Amino acid sequence: MEANCDSKRACRIFEFLESSIGKKIMVAAAGLLLCGFLVAHLAGNLLMFVGGDAFNKYAEALEHNPLLPAAEIGLVVLFLVHIGLSLRATLANRAARPQGYEVYKGKGARTPGSRTMAVTGTLILAFVVIHVATFKYKLGGFKGLPSEEGLFAHVLGWFANPWYSAFYVLAVGGVALHLSHGVQSAMQTFGVNHPRYTPLIKKAGLAFAFLIFVGFASLPVYFGFLKGNIACCTGGAH
Repeated sequence: MEANCDSKRACRIFEFLESSIGKKIMVAAAGLLLCGFLVAHLAGNLLMFVGGDAFNKYAEALEHNPLLPAAEIGLVVLFLVHIGLSLRATLANRAARPQGYEVYKGKGARTPGSRTMAVTGTLILAFVVIHVATFKYKLGGFKGLPSEEGLFAHVLGWFANPWYSAFYVLAVGGVALHLSHGVQSAMQTFGVNHPRYTPLIKKAGLAFAFLIFVGFASLPVYFGFLKGNIACCTGGAH
């Protein structure tokens, strides 16, 4: 009897997750968890401003953390869930009717972020692949770098390439544009939807997207463009 009840519960859960609302909740949950990863990742990256030693120690501690493999697998699963279900929802909406991910459909409800979710999502996916290849697996090598060794010097080498730095800024701009709609849309999916609070949530989402952009973009801007020009003008001193 209990096994039968458990089977029915499992079926109901599966049916809910396969429903339109269930898919939206999973997309929103995965998106919010990825936002948490972005905050943690940015906090670690900003140690570059502290110095090479601090950043390298952070990178080494992260690399030797026994929980890292499980965390990386979890991140991959979150990305796949978010991308796969978002794509399925988009295709289903187009096949059925022009109904988007957001709740409000009134005048002015469409925003640059909501209109470009597919484009920015594709840009983010390309950026993640390139970012992992260049920084995690250290694709490419650079000689004649500053005296600091380790990941810090490797990152500086890539940021010294103006094309890579420009792409990095463009990509995090795409992340910010994606977040400008995604955060408030996820909150609405979870029922945080009230005339009094929705405008505040929308502003908070925009502020979060802006801070994420400024935080990540400050790295290639400073270490790639500004610091490179300063070093050039001062004869290469560091």
